[in-house]
Amino acid sequence: QVQLVESGGGLVQAGGSLRLSCAASGRTFSIYAMGWFRQTPGKERDFVAAISRNSGVTNYADFVKGRFTISRDSAKNTVYLQMNSLKPEDTAVYYCAADRRSPFGVAGYAARYDYWGQGTQVTVSS
Repeated sequence: QVQLVESGGGLVQAGGSLRLSCAASGRTFSIYAMGWFRQTPGKERDFVAAISRNSGVTNYADFVKGRFTISRDSAKNTVYLQMNSLKPEDTAVYYCAADRRSPFGVAGYAARYDYWGQGTQVTVSS
């Protein structure tokens, strides 16, 4: 099993920045891609960004391109999401996810991911 713990969420004004972290523990050697998703009440969980095991490949949702950056520190088993130029519509619970089935993929859909964190709230005020 793999455990994922997110941190770094909070309240920020529009135009501001936040950096989310996700620390993995347990059978981390089994993890391939890691990703971030977000969800607002009553809506489906949306893909935000993903990164391959060796950090060589990344994938971003169109609505975050140029504003968010995903990175990964394999030595620390941690993935980060740097969020800049935040907008009120970025308000959501952000979830970290890990994929143990796709050695080379950076999938953009939730069904591909096997492990999930508990989520961290990001609120952007206007």
